[in-house]
Amino acid sequence: MGDVVSSHLDEGKREMITARTREVIKEFSDVYEQQYAVALFNSVRFEIEGGGGTQSQLLHRKDPLAGRSIFSGNLFQYLEENRKWRNRFVSVPNNYDINLFETKTAHERGLHPKVSINCAGYRALASMDEYMELINDSLPGVKAKVSSHPFIKCATAFPLILWHPYARHHYFCVMTEKEQMKWHAVLQDCVRHTNNGLPEDCTVQTPAFTDSVRLYRQAKGNYGTWDMMCGAPPQILANMVMESLHPDLRDAIGPRLKGKLQQKQRSWMLISDAVYKQVLTQTSSQYEALVGACEAQKVELDTRLRTDMDQIITSKEHVSNKMRALVLPKAEQLLRTNVQPYIGSILEALMEPTSRGFAEVRDVFFRELVEMSKNSLNGGGPEKLGEQMDRLSMLAFHPVKMQSCYEKVEELNLEGLQQRFEVSNPSVFVSRAQILMREQMDNSVYTFEQLLQQSLEAQGEEEICNAIQRCQDRVLKKYDYDSSTVRKKFFREALLQIIIPYMLQHLAPSCSTELPRFKELIFEDFSRFLLVENIFEEVVLQTVTKDIMMAVKEAAVQRRHNLYRDSIVLTNSDPNLHLLGESPAVDWAAKFGGEDPEGSGGDDAEGGTGKRRKQVVSMIQLDGLPLPYESCMEVPGVELIPEEDVSEGADEEQGPEQDEEAVGPNQDPKSPDSVNQIRDLINPVVEMVLPATEGTQPDKTIETEATTGTITLEDGVQEEVVSVTTVVDDAPAKSPRQKTSPRLILEQLAGSKKQEPDAAEPKAEDQPSTEAPPPKPTESDLKTSDGGPDDHKSLTANSDPVKGEDKIIDPVEVDVLLA
Repeated sequence: MGDVVSSHLDEGKREMITARTREVIKEFSDVYEQQYAVALFNSVRFEIEGGGGTQSQLLHRKDPLAGRSIFSGNLFQYLEENRKWRNRFVSVPNNYDINLFETKTAHERGLHPKVSINCAGYRALASMDEYMELINDSLPGVKAKVSSHPFIKCATAFPLILWHPYARHHYFCVMTEKEQMKWHAVLQDCVRHTNNGLPEDCTVQTPAFTDSVRLYRQAKGNYGTWDMMCGAPPQILANMVMESLHPDLRDAIGPRLKGKLQQKQRSWMLISDAVYKQVLTQTSSQYEALVGACEAQKVELDTRLRTDMDQIITSKEHVSNKMRALVLPKAEQLLRTNVQPYIGSILEALMEPTSRGFAEVRDVFFRELVEMSKNSLNGGGPEKLGEQMDRLSMLAFHPVKMQSCYEKVEELNLEGLQQRFEVSNPSVFVSRAQILMREQMDNSVYTFEQLLQQSLEAQGEEEICNAIQRCQDRVLKKYDYDSSTVRKKFFREALLQIIIPYMLQHLAPSCSTELPRFKELIFEDFSRFLLVENIFEEVVLQTVTKDIMMAVKEAAVQRRHNLYRDSIVLTNSDPNLHLLGESPAVDWAAKFGGEDPEGSGGDDAEGGTGKRRKQVVSMIQLDGLPLPYESCMEVPGVELIPEEDVSEGADEEQGPEQDEEAVGPNQDPKSPDSVNQIRDLINPVVEMVLPATEGTQPDKTIETEATTGTITLEDGVQEEVVSVTTVVDDAPAKSPRQKTSPRLILEQLAGSKKQEPDAAEPKAEDQPSTEAPPPKPTESDLKTSDGGPDDHKSLTANSDPVKGEDKIIDPVEVDVLLA
């Protein structure tokens, strides 16, 4: 595939891509430098004047995922280089990157991953049909014969695909539907987290960047929401470059691609990925230089702002009043005729699925607490409480348990309104609502933790159930209030995001020619902080805000969707609660369970600190089956949040090893670290299987005799025998040729083929025994037991080299200890 990329992206095209990227970044940089000064002015003004919204009733945790990882397990990954599927160990740390390692051992050793995927801009798919719908739109207008072979042949019936409009696609698959559901939820959470937007604590850089992107796209005629406003600033800039570059390259390269339609689609995906990487590299370096240049002027600008703040504010109010006289009549006319009739419909379309999602968050939280109360009544004890509280603390970040909440919001539909108001995709609002739901769940859990901790310290641990009930009632009441406040704010912001671009697009032709004359009203010293484009948008915003606030207020007065009226304010309802917010997080496992139990965390390979990192999402174990090839293999030493009941002995079962390329990763040889293992290396053990009749069966099932003699191995070497241990087993002997093959085990687990009758017979060495497990076979042992013509041959008369007796006994295992 590298030849395809190099043949279509020659030096000339790469230079053209570099020039186009430089041109876009240059235009964006001019806008950013202006908006940086405006954002700094707004930040300093807010700092001086103060102000704030309604105080939250729930506590907020600063770093909820500290010391945690999200998920880890094994997946089958499709490699474009050789078109083969390989088993990969996948780790999802708390930054939500997807890291793929060749083996779990490589991850535990802290090695760099083979592939690290940042999910910004991706979509997680669990259906090949859905993927084909997207991939078929990648080359519109290109005519080619459709191949009879699929685009990609999935190894199982349960695919997982990460799709991106510009970057390379990633293909995975798992063995069962249950695994697919869990992995899909994890991948969706990774996409949701990385698409969440820029950090709000950057009060200057974030608003400067978002306003610059919006104004740049509006200058190009692109109003409305943009679903590729996701990821870090360099990624957003790369998406902005590709928005115009991608169609041009597709029109130039698409007709020249060779092969059938599927081959052309595959080739174009690889070419697009190479272009995107080149653009992203360039935007990363140029954006870093741009931010550095603006930050260098920050101190000087900040000093000027604080000195002349009053005069700048007065000048801005003067210009706003003049501009309002021009814009207001046109804006109100447009608002009455084209916007007001639809505000109620838009609000209802937003409120219903969003409110159902927040109600489901409340129900999930309530069910978890009810389950905890039941366990405490059934005599679970403090240790059980500590285990449950440790799991509850990560409930908000458990994508499987939160999936029912997220699905409610995914029903949001703006059909009929999208085209009128140019809403590209409702996914922008869906993702934002889901992030708010996750935050409210974590705030509720954290508040409950602090209240329960305070209650147990004051009253002791005797009345755990009553303490849980009291804290539960207090937290749910606070959740209802905060949920109403958060949803009303979300509805107002969503309405503004939908309506404001529509208003600006229709007012721009008549007002843009009048804006330059307002620059004359601004003093030159203040011109960097007051831009007429920003003042114009603020005037339009003020015109629309009144109607939006009224619509949301009316919905709250009618108590629709459990919204509270603005007059209901729970001020100082719990004055001492926010003092608990400064307390450190409670380590419930250490509080009630003493020392961390063995297996309470996983190796923190990402952090490199050697500490134990707890994991949020549990693994999958099918009922009644040991799963050595399970793609979500459980990581030893991880504190889990189980979704299903796992039998107690399931974790102790182990399956046969297989080739890494076919099923799973190979295990590296380990050095002996016990006295017995070292002794076994010095005195090797050879195992043999001898048949015997029932009449000559020994009395003892395990018998060890000291003896002297020699034994000749297959390689002709004579070894001295010092002792013989005989183990009698009732199971019938079986040839290694009858052992279940790895491929048959895979087919049996996938449910696609029944096991052959001869493969279903139990192996003699798998039967339960009262003896401790034998040591690992030595090299000589492997030579005497692997595939030779005399393997497991029945020994008849005069076949016992030690006792010299003629007898036939039941199948036994003989451990021959060599000197």
